[in-house]
Amino acid sequence: MHILMHVCCGPCSLYPLKLLRSKGHEVSGWFHNPNIHPYREFKARIQAVRSVSKQRDFPIEIDSNYGLTQFLRTVVFHETVRCFACVDMRLEKTVEMAKIIGAEGFTSSLLYSKYQNHSYIKKKGIELAEANNLHFIYEDFRLGWQEGIDESLALDLYRQPYCGCIYSEQERYDKKLRKKIQKK
Repeated sequence: MHILMHVCCGPCSLYPLKLLRSKGHEVSGWFHNPNIHPYREFKARIQAVRSVSKQRDFPIEIDSNYGLTQFLRTVVFHETVRCFACVDMRLEKTVEMAKIIGAEGFTSSLLYSKYQNHSYIKKKGIELAEANNLHFIYEDFRLGWQEGIDESLALDLYRQPYCGCIYSEQERYDKKLRKKIQKK
């Protein structure tokens, strides 16, 4: 099956790409991440994605439009559910691209992260797949967490310390906020 994988960053794409290929799938990538802030972080992630594309012979389309304005318009005043809105934005555009390139299915490297809500991503993916006559490929890529980290280090890829959004960056630095979130 030809699968379009939404790629959030270079390191997170390594294990999913390897696993999907081992199952005989043809995999293309799609980098669409309007949530990433600041701009230099966005550019660093694109560079890492290009490196993975070249080193792994992995065809990847890159949406190089810096979409922060649209992301903020979507999540401002809805910060407590921002991650759901962010997943929606990225998966919806992935489905659009899958249809354009003629892919039969889609997935996301977000499913590699231990910090993402897998049940929501799976639910949204299935919903979008059914509405668009595609297959959503759910795999628990977290099983290869350490393997992906080790491979990204061996390839000397840029590894980001947060999901990419401005809110996540704040949480990374704000210890009081982090403690408050952990108590919920």
